[in-house]
Amino acid sequence: MSERTLTPLQLQPYAQQLRLEEKSPATVEKYLRDLHAFSVWADGREINKELTAEWKAHLVEENYAPASVNAMLSALNGLLEYLGLDTCQVKFLKLQRRLFQDPDRELTKEDYQRLLDAARRLGRERLALLVETIGATGIRVSEVRYITVEAVKQGKAEIALKGKIRTILLPGKLCRKLRKYAQKQKIASGAVFRTRSGKELGRRQIWAELKALCKHAGVEPSKVFPHNLRHLFARTYYALEKDLSRLADILGHTSVTTTRIYTAESGAVHARQIGRLNLVVT
Repeated sequence: MSERTLTPLQLQPYAQQLRLEEKSPATVEKYLRDLHAFSVWADGREINKELTAEWKAHLVEENYAPASVNAMLSALNGLLEYLGLDTCQVKFLKLQRRLFQDPDRELTKEDYQRLLDAARRLGRERLALLVETIGATGIRVSEVRYITVEAVKQGKAEIALKGKIRTILLPGKLCRKLRKYAQKQKIASGAVFRTRSGKELGRRQIWAELKALCKHAGVEPSKVFPHNLRHLFARTYYALEKDLSRLADILGHTSVTTTRIYTAESGAVHARQIGRLNLVVT
């Protein structure tokens, strides 16, 4: 990098460094997208603390969600550290932990059932089973490839991601469904969920198929994306077990602080809890 400026082409060495650090492809893609936005906005100006602070202010003024601002700042700070420009790093926005979920984005059990019913009604067996697999295990969409014929036979999947390996137990009923599906599709080994050409089902296709299912299920598109199935698993598990540490292990979180976000209830539930305090006297 010359004269402390940045162009999109100069991001490639950093992208390679992220891959060497075993960042997931989705993380690398997100970082590069955010850094490209910064590069275009900076328009060849010299990188200094004033510029990066101005970028932070720009993101806030453009009404990005605070969590999105922090994600974009994280990408920038990582690049600055890589370039030896630590003094140009900026502080994250301080966020209060969300007490409850936005009802427009919370996938309920009823929504989940409607998605399954619609997929089955349309004859989309693979999609229905995929929704059920993510919902019943809490895996990330990037971890779907670890649901293999071998894992189904053992009743557990060994997931290697972000430098860690964790074991996910597969419910017996789910295993029977997956085994039957694999046999029907003549899949003898490897990934259960595949495209028609035999390739592992990718993130983008899973996302697209879920979005297309919304209108048939009568579920708002804002509620339907793979990660929300993971959130539904987390809330359902926590409601039954009340064991945050164990849930963090199942989800593959290094901190229970992250897990707490997943277990946030809806505003309606929160309102009922407050109402039961009976502190409004008639």
